[in-house]
Amino acid sequence: MSDPLLQPLQINKLTVRNRIVETAHCPSYAEDGMPKERYQLYHEEKAKGGIGLVMFGGSSCVGPDSPSVFGQLNVGVDDVIPWLTQFSDRIHQHDCGIICQISHLGRRTTWNVADWLPVVGASRVREPAHRGFPKVMDKADIARVRGYYVKAALRCKEGGLDGVEIMQNGHLPGQFLAPDTNLRTDEYGGSLENRGRFIREIFDAVREAVGPDFIVGSRVDMDSAQPGGLEPSEALEHLKAVEGMEVLDYLNLYMGRADTEWLLATYQVPSMFQKLAPFLQAAGAFKQQLTLPILHATRIADLATARFAVEEGLLDLVGMTRAHIADPHLVNKLKSGNEHRIRTCVGAGYCIDRIYGEGEALCIQNVATGREKTIPHLTEKSSKPGRKVVVVGGGPAGLEAARVSAERGHNVVLFEASAELGGQVRIAAKADVRKDIVGIADWLASEVELLGVDIRWNTMADTEMILAESPDIVYIATGGVPDTDLVPGGEHCISTWDVLTGSVRLEGTVLMYDDLGQHQAASTVNFMSDRGIEVELVTPDRHACAEMGGTNYPMYTAKFHEAGVTITPDFRLTRIERTDAGLKASFVSDSGGAQAQRLADHIVVEHGTLPLEEVYLSLRTHSNNDGVTDYDALLAEQPQPEVGSQGFSLFRVGDCVASRNIHAAILDSRRIAQHL
Repeated sequence: MSDPLLQPLQINKLTVRNRIVETAHCPSYAEDGMPKERYQLYHEEKAKGGIGLVMFGGSSCVGPDSPSVFGQLNVGVDDVIPWLTQFSDRIHQHDCGIICQISHLGRRTTWNVADWLPVVGASRVREPAHRGFPKVMDKADIARVRGYYVKAALRCKEGGLDGVEIMQNGHLPGQFLAPDTNLRTDEYGGSLENRGRFIREIFDAVREAVGPDFIVGSRVDMDSAQPGGLEPSEALEHLKAVEGMEVLDYLNLYMGRADTEWLLATYQVPSMFQKLAPFLQAAGAFKQQLTLPILHATRIADLATARFAVEEGLLDLVGMTRAHIADPHLVNKLKSGNEHRIRTCVGAGYCIDRIYGEGEALCIQNVATGREKTIPHLTEKSSKPGRKVVVVGGGPAGLEAARVSAERGHNVVLFEASAELGGQVRIAAKADVRKDIVGIADWLASEVELLGVDIRWNTMADTEMILAESPDIVYIATGGVPDTDLVPGGEHCISTWDVLTGSVRLEGTVLMYDDLGQHQAASTVNFMSDRGIEVELVTPDRHACAEMGGTNYPMYTAKFHEAGVTITPDFRLTRIERTDAGLKASFVSDSGGAQAQRLADHIVVEHGTLPLEEVYLSLRTHSNNDGVTDYDALLAEQPQPEVGSQGFSLFRVGDCVASRNIHAAILDSRRIAQHL
């Protein structure tokens, strides 16, 4: 019996070759609002990898009063047509369909960018996330915006795409539909029929313009999931009315809106705090009442869940968007019988958080995503296979060095000081809210074992051991150790590692000092508070979790509130003293020099890691490159130069260089190893 996920599905004139798609999203790779080479290569990799349908352009803007606020495409100008043509040709050559999502953001944008036009909306109801006060749309505005949708759809058709998806959910059409954002008393407000009039007019106008053979779908709400919003019963009634119009080809069902970071993280793009496939059954219940093909995507990360959804008739198409950010060759691995080698999305939210922070989506574990031009997803054999590679350390950096070296045909020995691979990732996963992150270590460990890497377990490698291997290349990936001794009295502190591994027994009160602002301290606070420990979190930053994005920060904050964690921002640790009453911590504010003191039974410090570099330093004089990574070659994506014929090339990677994160550690190794 054939796999239900690999069955084709007909949508209008397009035969979707299987049931797995990526839903439209915004990786923020647009250049001047256009889908240029980087944007196209990112999506083409998924078409190469076997996906049924590429959907792109999350929230692509149809008009000038819907300006981009997180790197969206601009389908409101004719300049986009040649890029769409190039893009559609690129995707179609892989026997894959391509659809663009088009949108007017309404109140979900801001007035002080681009052309400085006022934000518009059904009513003057401000969105907390983007904070603009909307101008109430009059009849002229409604007609103008409807025209923007029509012109945008026609541009997509002229660009050779297979269709468009009109974004209702939370955007301007949805703002008309939901009673909490539509307070109008004219024919566009009040009753459900009136509130749905604007979106129905858009559907009608777009279908009339593009003709019967071009796909028109919509991403729609099942439930606003907040007081006063669109209820499921009204959402379903509206969708039945839309089906009766016979203008749409499919429905993409979503739960909730993204008015706040909390709603974004809970409903739209939930991180590892949320369970897997949280709204699948709700989508299935809607499908039972509807006739159009149904698509749904929300944290469906594994093929077993996707297969269940199709087999049980809950969905017709399964959106596996972040799953393909982690592994764009997911479908080909399924088809070739290598499902066990799929790199599974762990839901870290790094991809989404970076869009709002650093301005581009990157995967926490797959460093090729977004770098397709310079880093291949499939590693090719080396022109010089069979070299001896020694890797010291089995954390993410060491495992990636070993994996890529083995893929390139080299003979790899990996020294690991413990009885398991994964390094700091396994410590991080001991925090309950981050348990799924262990999947990063599990996949890398599985790959190096499948590739035949010679793993020397429970071995503290030294210079003599390494030299005895007669290596050609040596990677030092020994990582780092917690840096707790940052102020006088630091010897009285303990680390987040001590807490998570249980090496220190905690009793009484705990003060957590977080000088990093990432997951380490926050997840440890949750770990302690879940076990009934009274915790105060102090940070020199303006707020807790300062280095996190919108899919993680609000979830930690909610747990802090629930557990009664005290949060004290804007105070920097200066000294720790042991007193008869306990440990006394002294602080000073960077903002004006105010001082504070705290007493606690334990003080936990998160201040990054110190490199474990002794082995690296001892090997430098034995190497032919003095352990130096040539940055010019690295950034030019060229092989590291071979200096002389004697000795070996020595590189240190990951936290052995400096305290950073998982992505940086893996990238260190990948950029070097893929050329050796």
